[in-house]
Amino acid sequence: MLIAILAFAGIGVAVYLTLYKAGVIAALACSIGSCETVQTSRYATLLGLPVAAWGIAYYVALFGVAFMGTTPTYESSRAVSLALLMLTGWGAVFSAWLTYLELFVIHAICTWCVISAVIVAVAFLISVLEFRESRELTSGA
Repeated sequence: MLIAILAFAGIGVAVYLTLYKAGVIAALACSIGSCETVQTSRYATLLGLPVAAWGIAYYVALFGVAFMGTTPTYESSRAVSLALLMLTGWGAVFSAWLTYLELFVIHAICTWCVISAVIVAVAFLISVLEFRESRELTSGA
């Protein structure tokens, strides 16, 4: 359930940044950092879509898998735990790459991107613990 809550928060961040890229929001609320610099860089688009739009798809998928894991049918499913581990692991690697770009290539930090990276990192840590627990339950240890 915690991962579903985190994914829901991530959807909010990603929608906000996507609305900015789409021109619906004129300026980002960014008290620390240079959100506009990051969001207008060439790295803010991937395969013709804003990275934030990819973030919406990612967080919706994460929410779906996490929510499925809260249902009675799948609450003890090792496959759901593995899917969450893989999704959050991929998200953590991608967020690390984006953070690298911000720090060493763009030379600007977006507060909203940092929030998203923290959400993904926490979700990854939770999924690691969940996977370990599901493995222990399966093995009877």
